[in-house]
Amino acid sequence: MASKGDVQVEALMAALDHPLKPEIEALRTTIKSAAPELGERVKWNAPSYYLGPHDMAAFNLRQSSFVQLVLVFPGGLMIEDRRGLLEGDYKDRRLLRFDSMAGVEHKRPALQAVVRQWVALVSALP
Repeated sequence: MASKGDVQVEALMAALDHPLKPEIEALRTTIKSAAPELGERVKWNAPSYYLGPHDMAAFNLRQSSFVQLVLVFPGGLMIEDRRGLLEGDYKDRRLLRFDSMAGVEHKRPALQAVVRQWVALVSALP
């Protein structure tokens, strides 16, 4: 049975009018396959992900030329980004930007690794 969040995200995606909708769907699949334990819900009028009480990531869909994924790190914890995928130098978040399906495909393995690292980091929290 689908959760309330799943139903809301599916309704949002069905109604979404964005030129990079296929890329957004591919990114959703990538995130969910990397960490099936993540919950999905609508936040900031976009798909977002969480584990327990911790927000993991949310899409920023305001631009039409690219899709941004905002990763949230609770308490300032951070993962090591060996592949240089994450952008920004914020205390509690990093950004990922995608502007084509080729970019999504190219960054897929690194994104999956980042998602798994995030889950491991947050799962170790008390």
